Amino acid sequence: MTLKNPAALEFLHSRRSRPAKTLIAPAPNRDELIPLLTAAARSPDHGKLEPWRFVVLEKGAMPRLANLTDETGRALNKSPEEIVKARSQFDLGHLAVAVVEVQKPSAKIPAIEQTYSAGAVCLALLNAALAAGWGANWLSGWQTHDRGFCEKALGLSENERVAGMIHIATESAAPPERPRPDVTTLTKWVSE
Repeated sequence: MTLKNPAALEFLHSRRSRPAKTLIAPAPNRDELIPLLTAAARSPDHGKLEPWRFVVLEKGAMPRLANLTDETGRALNKSPEEIVKARSQFDLGHLAVAVVEVQKPSAKIPAIEQTYSAGAVCLALLNAALAAGWGANWLSGWQTHDRGFCEKALGLSENERVAGMIHIATESAAPPERPRPDVTTLTKWVSE
């Protein structure tokens, strides 16, 4: 029998990502991060393939990633504004977890389900960080979709790609609430 957990439901009804640019030091240390990664790893995973892994980007890695974003942006003819915006997540970052989708060969589990699992891990990590009292934000950006950047920055293999960068640190300011979807307009009920 599943027990009700009203506190968890209330958290999900009120959860709010914290803009990455408002996150300040300190960030979780390794001992504080492991329980969050453990919670994220409990995400749905059809076939138990574990089609994802984590790359933890600590403060010391941020300047290298910011510079690589700049280099990649210039090679891709991105505008100076696009480059500044993309590199800001690393210029301002204290800690980020790259959730890496790892496509695994399977006759039973379609590739799209592996992608969904990696996305579920991103959301679970984001929510675990918020529930633990950290500020957190799920980002990506054009650089995280560039094969060359991903190989140089994170050492990704051909069967891997970034599902998301989950930035985690201390919240400096509570963001205002924003409009939420009206689920009644997005829901269809089927009874027969």
